[in-house]
Amino acid sequence: MWSDPEIETVLPGVHRVPLPLPGDALKAVNVYLIEDDDGYTLVDSGWDSPSSWQALTGGLARAGAEVREVRRVLVTHLHHDHVGQATALHRAAGAKVWLGEDERRGYEDMLHDLPGVAKSQREYLRRGGAADLLAEAESLVPVPPEIDWDPPQHWVSDGAPVHGGIEAISTPGHTQGHTSYLDRGRGVLFPGDHVLPHITPSIGFEPYPTHTALADFLHSLAKVRSLPARLVLPAHGPVFTDLPARVDELVAHHETRLAQCLAAIPAGGSATAFDIARQLPWTRRERRYHELNLFNRTLAVWETLAHLELLDSRGTVRCTEVDGQWRYRLAGHPHRGDRIVAG
Repeated sequence: MWSDPEIETVLPGVHRVPLPLPGDALKAVNVYLIEDDDGYTLVDSGWDSPSSWQALTGGLARAGAEVREVRRVLVTHLHHDHVGQATALHRAAGAKVWLGEDERRGYEDMLHDLPGVAKSQREYLRRGGAADLLAEAESLVPVPPEIDWDPPQHWVSDGAPVHGGIEAISTPGHTQGHTSYLDRGRGVLFPGDHVLPHITPSIGFEPYPTHTALADFLHSLAKVRSLPARLVLPAHGPVFTDLPARVDELVAHHETRLAQCLAAIPAGGSATAFDIARQLPWTRRERRYHELNLFNRTLAVWETLAHLELLDSRGTVRCTEVDGQWRYRLAGHPHRGDRIVAG
């Protein structure tokens, strides 16, 4: 099982180190250890917890490495299971942390303005029609604690060389600043959460939602499809080989989801993202909305919004605003009383 706590040498000098995600359905996140001429490079860092740190240091030791030898940490994106221990590695070993430049605003505000981040996310869900979900979330979820992170040493841009032939590839969609890393010499792609072998990554779940998350994601998939990667080393799931085939599956999944969203909009009427999310099947097991836990119901509304926003940009649906909520209707089916959202 890929999530078992055992390191895997996937290529000479490249090791997969799964770190635990207790209580998460994903079970683990893969961190990759790369042997370099000046020490070691890590791709991602794991969740910031004692069990994750113990698994990381133990995995490094089994690969013949020590924390003090880690020279750089290439973080793919802002989610906690990827960036969580980067600061600890920097403080323990002086490792330089790399993060996509379009994560800067979210990263800095998570350090200094968590209430502002939470307000932005709540407003997005509220305008998606999910006021009831928000009320439930606010009764169950405590105020988030302060985050003790240091700023990255490098804000990396698309195409930037990193070290040892590794190149940064900007792949927005999962988050705005998501960055994959390509090792051309080895023919290896480290896609983070951009291309996963068994599941479809969530779209646009981040501090500041964007209305182009799904369009960005599909564009990024097209971008990586032809990369010279014989081996794909994802953040969740086993290593795999056929990058183009998996990209095509992800594109097909989203086209299916777009069609499902269209079918859920009543002819001559309108619906919010919350209305539509409750009609759709979720996860690989096609669970109903009410069967999901609170966090995954939130993600369901978030992803439904991403699909509706793409349909709106394609001209297939029209977005209108009623009492502070976005409502979507089929193009060519005006709904009396709705106010068209400017821009």
